[in-house]
Amino acid sequence: MIRVLLADDQALLRSTFSMLIDSEDDLTVVAEAANGAEAVDLAQRHRPDVVLMDIRMPVLDGLAATRQICSDPGLAGTRVLILTTFESDEHVAHALRAGASGFLGKDVSPAGLLDGIRTVVGGEALLSPAATRVLVNRFLASPDGIGDLPRGLLPSLTDREREITGLAAHGLSNQQIAERLVVSPLTVRTHVQRAMTKLGARDRAQLVVIAYQEGLVRTA
Repeated sequence: MIRVLLADDQALLRSTFSMLIDSEDDLTVVAEAANGAEAVDLAQRHRPDVVLMDIRMPVLDGLAATRQICSDPGLAGTRVLILTTFESDEHVAHALRAGASGFLGKDVSPAGLLDGIRTVVGGEALLSPAATRVLVNRFLASPDGIGDLPRGLLPSLTDREREITGLAAHGLSNQQIAERLVVSPLTVRTHVQRAMTKLGARDRAQLVVIAYQEGLVRTA
């Protein structure tokens, strides 16, 4: 069972998402937070698999709450999925730096929301082409780079792992990579997971960040 924490200051939206999520056999909402401070507290108490996190909330905003959750060793298994009305440069940059695993628009379809939750739990990031462009053009180009992520570990990857990491950094899903390389999605997933382990990446989003940081892929 995938355990979900909802964090949004709009009660109606929380209620809508909660009913949708609880209607699925493999998903359940364990708690709801109306602000970022509550989100951090409830995450520490319930240890959910995924936090659906709004950015603009009172008391503590979603970015600060994401940073606290993702830096807590006790919540290493928790993924944060940002809910946003648009993918602004600053939101994408700061959310990824804080440790978020991806983004969903608040106008996401029911199927898209459910798929998104399952995707990040599976270790993949939800980085749309727009978010990936922001990641490259603003986040990685910033003077202070990407903080404490590891460097100099690319030589530890096999040729196949480097190839697949590069394709992932260009925004391809496991299925798309599998089709391009004529291998199974499971094979791609295995290579991605091994690359993440070797590079010390928390999830696929950080794997993409490291790929650009290390020059495995470059901006156009």
